[in-house]
Amino acid sequence: MSNITISERRDIDKEDIIALYRANKWSSADKPTELYNALTNSHTLLSAWDGERLAGIGNAISDGHLVVYYPHLLIHPDYQGQGIGQMIMKKMQEKYGHFHMQMLTSDSQTVDFYQKAGFTRAGNTVPMWIYGGDEH
Repeated sequence: MSNITISERRDIDKEDIIALYRANKWSSADKPTELYNALTNSHTLLSAWDGERLAGIGNAISDGHLVVYYPHLLIHPDYQGQGIGQMIMKKMQEKYGHFHMQMLTSDSQTVDFYQKAGFTRAGNTVPMWIYGGDEH
């Protein structure tokens, strides 16, 4: 693995963020201003860096006391499978691990990853949304 560092910096170039989302084919890249504002105004924003290259990003939305939701965790395809997502989730757990409820929505390809991070299926709950994209 490259020499990856995890940062809480928020001065990330918008074009770097959009490039990361496009590389992962996430439709939120089609709303660059909204995406950038959403990430930089999150309760927590973590980014993974290989020198000056943005390798991954994850964010959390929270009330700061009881509930946290993890909407995005993306690793650039060039860096996937190297443990960077685990590094970001470990940092999130350092901050939110004691919260009453930690939530996220996982697609079928990432269920195993999140289960290894300690998440379980949410009982008999059914995920519901009004969603403007077609995949992420």
